[in-house]
Amino acid sequence: MCSNYEFPSKQRFSLLDIHEEQLELEIKSHVYPLAPAPIIMRGTENFELDIAHFGLIPSWAKELKFGRHTYNARTETVASKPSFRHAWVKNQFALVPVDVFYEPKYIEGNSHWFGISHTDGNPFTVAAIYDDAHIDGKRIRSFSMLTMNADKHPFMKQFHRPDDEKRSIIVIPEELRYDWLHCSHEEANDFFIEMKDEFIAKPQNKENLLDKKN
Repeated sequence: MCSNYEFPSKQRFSLLDIHEEQLELEIKSHVYPLAPAPIIMRGTENFELDIAHFGLIPSWAKELKFGRHTYNARTETVASKPSFRHAWVKNQFALVPVDVFYEPKYIEGNSHWFGISHTDGNPFTVAAIYDDAHIDGKRIRSFSMLTMNADKHPFMKQFHRPDDEKRSIIVIPEELRYDWLHCSHEEANDFFIEMKDEFIAKPQNKENLLDKKN
């Protein structure tokens, strides 16, 4: 699972083929459920950037807080879950730009937070679905990161409680970003590939993470 992460700075978005003239990011870079964050969408020619809430709010939902529990969508059930199936069937795929994401690791029974980033320090993109709802007369766009089982993944299996199922985000590499944004839900499973051995984890100070949230 991924419940909080940081997106790249304006200057670093160019590494993802998103240029500064497309950016108006007057929002916090550390993202928690319900917070606004940038997502990459398919455009008529190039990638386009939009702002959406982290935690998918389906078209039929009436409250923003619905997204507090839908920030991750399991690949095994995304096609059938009422919260996600509309976005899935309509091929509403997006990419989440990420600099670092955070996961807890349990050591001697206590949770310790780690920041996970690419070994080369560059931002990367995560597979997501998005949807639109109308709440209090306003259109609300929101998204969920897709996750897959990681019980046997050599790197991701170390995170979360020892007895919990291990989950991992799905990193879409540069050469597949366009294809992911333009694929159909029948083709989407082809992109559900385990994270490669290109990531490192660094311990974090829990108080610093809370400060970023506030």
